[in-house]
Parts: sequence; C-alpha cells; structure tokens
Amino acid sequence: MNQLMDSGRRAPAATPPAVARLRRAITLFFALDGFVFAGWVVRIPAIKEQIHASAGALGLALLGVSVGSVGTMLLTGKLCRRYGNHPVTVVTAALLSLSVALPALTRSALQLGLVLLLFGAAYGGLNVAFNAAAVDLAEAVRRPILPSFHAAFSAGGLAGAGLGGLLAPHLSPLWHLLLLTATGLVITAYAGHVLLRTPRPATGHGPHRDGTEAIPGRGRVPLRRTRLLVTVYGLITLCTAYGEGALADWGSLHLSTDLHTGPGAAAAGYAVFALMMTVSRMSGSRLLERLGDTPVLVAGGLLAAVGMLVAALSPQLWPVYLGYALTGLGLANVFPVAVGGAGALAGAHGVAVASTLGYSGILLGPPSIGFLTEAYGLPRALTTIAALAAVAALLGRLVRRGRRAAY
Repeated sequence: MNQLMDSGRRAPAATPPAVARLRRAITLFFALDGFVFAGWVVRIPAIKEQIHASAGALGLALLGVSVGSVGTMLLTGKLCRRYGNHPVTVVTAALLSLSVALPALTRSALQLGLVLLLFGAAYGGLNVAFNAAAVDLAEAVRRPILPSFHAAFSAGGLAGAGLGGLLAPHLSPLWHLLLLTATGLVITAYAGHVLLRTPRPATGHGPHRDGTEAIPGRGRVPLRRTRLLVTVYGLITLCTAYGEGALADWGSLHLSTDLHTGPGAAAAGYAVFALMMTVSRMSGSRLLERLGDTPVLVAGGLLAAVGMLVAALSPQLWPVYLGYALTGLGLANVFPVAVGGAGALAGAHGVAVASTLGYSGILLGPPSIGFLTEAYGLPRALTTIAALAAVAALLGRLVRRGRRAAY
C-alpha cells in the first residue's frame, strides 16, 4: 500500500517511457526560460546605451517585464484550463523566443517599455503553463519532482548569463538576441512536438458541481477552503520571491558599498547565492521524498532567515558569502514546493494564483529595499529578507494544519 506524503502525493511509482519523454520536454522548457531571460538581462546595459535612456527612464521601461508578467498569469491559468497546459506552454515559449529580439529594434525608452510588455506577458504566461504541466506530471508519477524542473531553470539562467558575458564583447545586441530567438524556436519545436503528442496526465483536478474541489489522493474538499489554502501557498511564494528579487538587485551592492569590496568580489556574492540555489534544487526531489513538503518549507525558510541575518549584519566578507550560500540553499525549494502545493490543490488556477503572488514579491523586493535603505541603511533593509523567509516558514507550518483540517 502506497504511503501518502504531506502534499497529497503518493510514494514513487514506476515511470512509463512516455512520461519520461514528457519530463525531459518540460525540463527543456524550464531551461529555455532561464536561458532566454538571462541572455536578455546581460544585454540591458547595451540596450540602455542604444536608446540613450537615463537611469530613471530605463527603470520605467524595465517595469514592462514585471507588469506584463503579473498581468498575464491569471489569464494564462484560465487558458490552461480551457485549452490545456501543453498547447499553452508551446505557444508562450514561441512568443518568448520571438519577443526577446524586439528590444534590440527599439530606439526610445517608450518603445522599449512597450515591447517589454509583450516579452513579460510571454514570460509570465510560460511560467504558469509549464509549472502547471509540471504539477500534472508530478501527480502522474507520484513523485515531488518540481524542484528538478526549477533546477533546470536556474541552470539555464547560469548558462544564458555565462554565454551572454562571452558574446557581449563580440556581438551586437541584435545579433545576440536573434541567436536567442533561433535557439528558443528550435528547442520549442523539438520539445513542443513531444508535449503536443503526449496527452496531459489525468490528475482529477477541478471543481465539482457539489461545491467541492478534487484533490488527488484526498477526495474532495470545500472550494472555499481550497482557495484559502492556495492563497496561503501564494503568500509563501511572495515571501521567498521577495528575497530572490531583492538579492538579485542589492546583494552585490551590499558587498561593494558596505564592505568596500571590488567589482569581482561583489559579483561573486550573488553568484554564490544563485549557484547554491541550483545545487539545492537538483537534490530537492530526493529531499522531499525523504522529509516531505512541510519540513522542507519550514526548514528552508528558517535556514534562509538565519543565512540572511548573517549576510546582512556581518562586517566580514566570508561570513557574507556563507550567509548568501545558506540563503540560496534555504529558498531554493520553497518556491517550487509552494507552487506545487497550490497546483495539487487547484490545478492550473492554483499555479496561476501562486505564481502571480510570487512574481509580485519579485516586484516588491527591489524597490522596498531601496526605500528602506534610504531610511535605515542597506544592512538593516536586507534583514527584511530574513523576516519574510521566517514568515514563509510559519505559513508552511500553518498550511499543513489547514490541509489536515480539510480531510
């Protein structure tokens, strides 16, 4: 008899060949997403010079990515419910690949902002669609495999940033971004062929006419409770994504301004954080199988809280590196576990809600740290990352009680 895990999934079952092909295809889409986005990010300085934008004008234009992403996610959840996760994944991946070349064609901050709305919409839509597809697959194979997909995203981001750094001195932004377009379309054609030919795994998600929601392995629970639990999972993603977004923009600056390091040492700080996130996600599935969802959520949040306190308050370089590493290890699996929990409860709609709240956290993180820095200094401002990581740990504990009360 299979034993149920915290998330409602059962112990591992044998994986059919068709499911293995489907897993590889979805993994490719996650890696493509990270690769394309990182490739765009490393060309932002060149695009800024091309359009002759001030720092303020560029900042407003870059908001197009975030606004487009968050504004599209809930709509994508509805599209997934109507047309299926697989077709929506393929379409949004193609749009992402095509739209990444558009910034190189702009000549003003306004034009850049408009094309980034489209790029952000494709990016946000793809994130909802492939996470929903990954949740369905996790339910089908009865294994907590979402961290491995997010590891592919992180690895793709590292590859895109590394390749972009190598190509930037030799290729114009247009040719570099066109290369990303070509790569993206080739991968989309190959992986999309697998997705479109493979039926979506049956999960039993969805509302029932009696006012309950189906949860695989758990039966039906009231829709109101399902929505509440999905929202709590979304708040967990918000707390952790706040830290990811804030560290991406302010982590290196903390090293350079507060510890007076050189550019290389400052850049290495965020690299340590990103690398440890990738490594932790690679082992996330095994960790979840051994411990279950709740211990990973709680321990991850607490580890990130401790690590960020060390990084924010230490006056020495190596403890800051250690703190960034612990923060990366802690936060790595909290986001995919929370998205997976929301998806297990409510399918694509749950993924969309959790993703929307999560990416709202990425939006809130950098400006919040900026305002707090002006008032209290950057080290104290960074402690808010630790505080929200601790809140995520508390919510992870509460959501388990809420699920138990539902059954």
